Amino acid sequence: MESSGALGDSPEFAQSEATGKATKKTSRAGRNLPMAIAVGLSLGVVIVGSLLLWRYSFIIIIALAIAVGTVELTRAFEKATGIKASLVPVLLGGQAVIWSAWIWGLPGVLVSFVLTVVACLLWRIPAGSSGYLRDVSASIFSVGYLPLFGAFAAMLVLPNDGAGRVLAFLIGVTASDTGGYAAGVLKGKHPMAPTISPKKTWEGFAGSVIAGLIAGSLTLTLLLHADIWQGMVFGVAIVLTATAGDLIESLIKRDLGIKDMGDLLPGHGGIMDRLDSLLPSAVVSWLLLSIFV
Repeated sequence: MESSGALGDSPEFAQSEATGKATKKTSRAGRNLPMAIAVGLSLGVVIVGSLLLWRYSFIIIIALAIAVGTVELTRAFEKATGIKASLVPVLLGGQAVIWSAWIWGLPGVLVSFVLTVVACLLWRIPAGSSGYLRDVSASIFSVGYLPLFGAFAAMLVLPNDGAGRVLAFLIGVTASDTGGYAAGVLKGKHPMAPTISPKKTWEGFAGSVIAGLIAGSLTLTLLLHADIWQGMVFGVAIVLTATAGDLIESLIKRDLGIKDMGDLLPGHGGIMDRLDSLLPSAVVSWLLLSIFV
């Protein structure tokens, strides 16, 4: 979620070169901060509402987000580099990966993923050998990075306490981003990864760790009746994976030479720009909560 400046962006006014007047309030990452907050809160309301009304509807939200993110990612590949991922098997197979999580759990996810990889290998054959390895690699990466990781978020909701597991996961990532943003704004001075994401700072990371510890401790003890030490481990793990997710997507966008994966969400960019820290965190959340709860 680089768009939120999770580890060290600060708000400022963007100046118009033509008029010299302030145009709109943005973060140092160039975002419209009020709009970003409004969109983020709206998404949160939709997700929490889905969990309260019928928790399995969260899988529908995951499936839709993964489908849109897949389109954004594959279009970015083609627009920036000419790489042509096989969108049809990637989209259809990706949905199979997500929905098989509900029906068959982890074995269904793995089988669907393998079958989708085979489909991607076969789909590209008619286009010939030129660029075959490049295009197939992009297809397989897209399926692994989005639907496979997203399936673990879907599996979080399956147990009887699934709503609590999803909330612990989402609150943990949000706390990491918010705590990092606040600490970065107030104290951020030392860049964490200047060649990858210059706005992220070690002070922001410290803020993420503190917020993650608090969020993990509270959510796991109050929502899932786990021990406080388990909540602390969970919180730190989410901070690490959320931060890694931010940096990974920053690397991808720098390699492609783009700022955002899309423009669907005002103040945030594309769906992919909101999924970056969530995707790897979903995997670790499912694993730790399967052990702790």
